[in-house]
Amino acid sequence: MKRYAWLGLVGGLMACGGSDDKPDPCPGTEAMSLPPMSSSAAYSSAALPAEDGAQDVIISFRQRVFATAQANTDAFADEVTRAGGVVRRRIPSLNMLSARLSPEAREALARNPDVVSVSPNRKVHALGLSRPPLPAQALLGAEPPPAPNTVGSVGEYTDGLKMVQANQVWDANNDGVLDEGRPSGTGIKVCVIDSGWDNRHPELQAAFIGGKDFISGSANALALDAQVDVAGNVLLWGGGHGTHTAATIAAQLGAGGRVRLGDDPNGTVGVAPTTSLLIARVLNERGSGNTDDVIAALEWCQQQGANIVSLSLGASSENTAEKEAFDLARANGVLAIAATGNSGANKVAYPARYDSVVGVGAVTFAGEWASFSQYGEGTNLVGPGVGVLSATILGGAPYGEVAASGQQFASNPLEYSAVGAYSGRMVDCGLGGSISDCGEAATCDGFVAYVDRGGGILFEEKVRNAIQAGAKAVIIGNHTAEEGAGNFTLNGPSTRWVPTVSVSLESANILRGMVGQEVSLDVNGLDYTLQTGTSMATPHVTGVAALVWSLNPEQLDAEMVRSALLETARDLGPTGWDPNYGEGLVQAAEAVEYAEGLLTPPAP
Repeated sequence: MKRYAWLGLVGGLMACGGSDDKPDPCPGTEAMSLPPMSSSAAYSSAALPAEDGAQDVIISFRQRVFATAQANTDAFADEVTRAGGVVRRRIPSLNMLSARLSPEAREALARNPDVVSVSPNRKVHALGLSRPPLPAQALLGAEPPPAPNTVGSVGEYTDGLKMVQANQVWDANNDGVLDEGRPSGTGIKVCVIDSGWDNRHPELQAAFIGGKDFISGSANALALDAQVDVAGNVLLWGGGHGTHTAATIAAQLGAGGRVRLGDDPNGTVGVAPTTSLLIARVLNERGSGNTDDVIAALEWCQQQGANIVSLSLGASSENTAEKEAFDLARANGVLAIAATGNSGANKVAYPARYDSVVGVGAVTFAGEWASFSQYGEGTNLVGPGVGVLSATILGGAPYGEVAASGQQFASNPLEYSAVGAYSGRMVDCGLGGSISDCGEAATCDGFVAYVDRGGGILFEEKVRNAIQAGAKAVIIGNHTAEEGAGNFTLNGPSTRWVPTVSVSLESANILRGMVGQEVSLDVNGLDYTLQTGTSMATPHVTGVAALVWSLNPEQLDAEMVRSALLETARDLGPTGWDPNYGEGLVQAAEAVEYAEGLLTPPAP
């Protein structure tokens, strides 16, 4: 029997029955239920106390008379434990630790003269507006990294890459080959603090030089962009957020995966394609993490010799311990770059808001401020952040194909659609308001259901009714020309879903005339996807910083690179700095030229 996986990660089921005046559901679908309505409730950035009053915090303490910072941290951890706290993580280089404290433990530590500060161990979140990917089927071990490619094709140059002028720096004659002697990221280490990476993706294997997983606490040095849990023998991956941001920085030339029909078979190339990547996984499969993991990852990045740290994540509130960590990183010569946030509010998220961090907002490819991009004090630069194409976990980007009478129809899989292919007779199921809408042409032997959008009926209800009538695949016809095929959802995962796609109004009008004919529908996964958010703008700026620094890694430093980015940005708003665009759109060619002027000429 054919088994389908589903697109999505979380959700539940609630009972839903039929009525006596409708046809009986096909065998095996009688008890089919719908997922609950998803919630868009805002999250809290604070670490809220539990019912027993316990709270997760980060404690900063004084350096005392011990031989090492580790010994000092261990001694203080013992004091926290004796006070009734449970120590979670130790960060010796910063004289910090995180712990879960009862009210009594907090009171005891408040009297301890060695305590400098106590901050909530607040949640941080990915700042991309993306859809869940398809499930992956296997995890593969790491292979020794190959040498970066120097030859590819200009078709790999994305709109974002060209908008920040990266290809002008390392491919001035636009022939798809890296220009010898020009900066392309070589010699620079970028540490991506995010949700990990897909170690199987050909775009990133040459760039990866080390990783650490701060979520699982395991010895896994790969920091995989995955949730290694099994549901129905299918491994469910995370959202591919870290893979997308890492590839925007350092995807290499000529190393393509599976692309959409008509796209360049080499895939995409990063802003700094020969940069070395360190991967620190601090976000789980839902795009959420803790402040102490970010601080610990920042410490680890510095220990690994990172020049630049890229963070497409944030929280709405300031955190004393986190600010101290980023201030120290800047003092140590690290350039930290972070996303301003996606709520559209006149307040930049943290850590982007700290003076020690370069805050990055998002613009469209037309250079217009993206309405979701948080703005205000702390916005330093902007980068392309709407519909950015980059790598994702292998097979993780939903892709649909519909074919009938020798014609191909563009389509989009609905969120949580099953993965699979089916060919059969197409049956018109109208608006899909009930099983009977599919009429007498529907049989439990299987068919492809065509369903019109509209009627005030949820997509999951339409598809549920079609499945109960016997459909093995479903096509939703959009009724709005401006939306194209649309981007719709089944609201949650279910093992009963079948391959389901939506098509444009134009395609829908043609398909209605093919009712009764054989139609093929295939929902599969690509290795590249479009994502939107300040998360996508940030790695563009990070990549440009790596390009500039690689001009001369010995003479340039973080402050010089930072100045080069800010001083040469293209002004998009009112003259000078403004809250929406900061100093403007980062420009690689001008920044490299500026940095060349900072170099000391060689001795005669």
